[in-house]
Amino acid sequence: MDTTARLAGLRDRMRAQGVDLVVLAPSAHMDWLVGFHPLLCERPCLLLVGPEREAFLMPALNAEGSRESTAIPFHVWADDVGPVEAFAAALADVGSNSASHVVLDETMRIDFAALVLDALPGARRSFTDDTLSYLRMRKDHREYAALKMNALLADRAMQAGFAALRPGMTEKQLAAIIFDHFASEGARPDFAVVAAGSNGAFPHHHTGDRVLAEGDAVVIDIGGTKGGFPSDITRMAVVGRPPEGYGQIHTIVERAVQAALKAARPGALARDVDAAARKVITDAGYGEYFVHRTGHGMGIGGHEPPYITATSDTVLAEGMVFSIEPGIYIPGRFGLRLEDIVILREDGPEILSSLPRDVHVVAE
Repeated sequence: MDTTARLAGLRDRMRAQGVDLVVLAPSAHMDWLVGFHPLLCERPCLLLVGPEREAFLMPALNAEGSRESTAIPFHVWADDVGPVEAFAAALADVGSNSASHVVLDETMRIDFAALVLDALPGARRSFTDDTLSYLRMRKDHREYAALKMNALLADRAMQAGFAALRPGMTEKQLAAIIFDHFASEGARPDFAVVAAGSNGAFPHHHTGDRVLAEGDAVVIDIGGTKGGFPSDITRMAVVGRPPEGYGQIHTIVERAVQAALKAARPGALARDVDAAARKVITDAGYGEYFVHRTGHGMGIGGHEPPYITATSDTVLAEGMVFSIEPGIYIPGRFGLRLEDIVILREDGPEILSSLPRDVHVVAE
């Protein structure tokens, strides 16, 4: 990662947007920009990026451990003094003690934000949409390679789950097998949503002790992290004979995926991609059962811009990475979601997974 180049790119965006100061808390934003973040706790720890210089407001307890990760200047404060004077010194150091437009990390604790705004009364405040998030949305080749590697790893974890899936096992037992596969390849397992039968009608079901039984449709949504980048994929399995109507609904959701893929082009609005998927499902009579957005961005964060929603005016561009994951959720019966992560190329989306979206059927 080239921190110097990323700081230069951020300053270009700051000038274009009339921003005098960007303030980041320990977060994915900070990781992306400078390659690490100190421990996040109740003690204010902030990275200040001014027009020409940058500096940290650094709790004394974090200073020694953080110094090995960066040469950026520290303004250290201790518990017996508090952060106010050190923050004022950091502002002066980066040339932003009279900033009129400050960008705040939207993931920042509210007390950290109050420290910033109290020191800059009257300053206009915005979040990172047009500066740091704008830059993060456009992935470089190194980021693409890491995301592609993780997508293929998730394919293998999903296949391990398919191979082990049997009637009589619980959702938790299947999730554990998937977690074990992530770990066996050196990845950190992040989540495994296993939702069998009627549990599948809850898009964010908490994997539990339900026993997988004959006739269950099973939503399997998994992800892990390796090398600082995540994965996210959803596929479907059926135990024995599928429930009534399953095949028809799988076809509808697959058509919605295809419509979203066709709509996802550089220059398109994110909401047009959502509309393309939603139209297929609505026209088939299941619009009320598609209860979430079509997708979310992904980079070093599992959920980050761009968000593929019905209201997003984000203009899609080459290098953006996001999910396409329409679904239909029928209360009391089953749910069905198909999810792939794509990177947008000049001629359209490239799917990072190599795993087909066909349903995996467990023989009776």
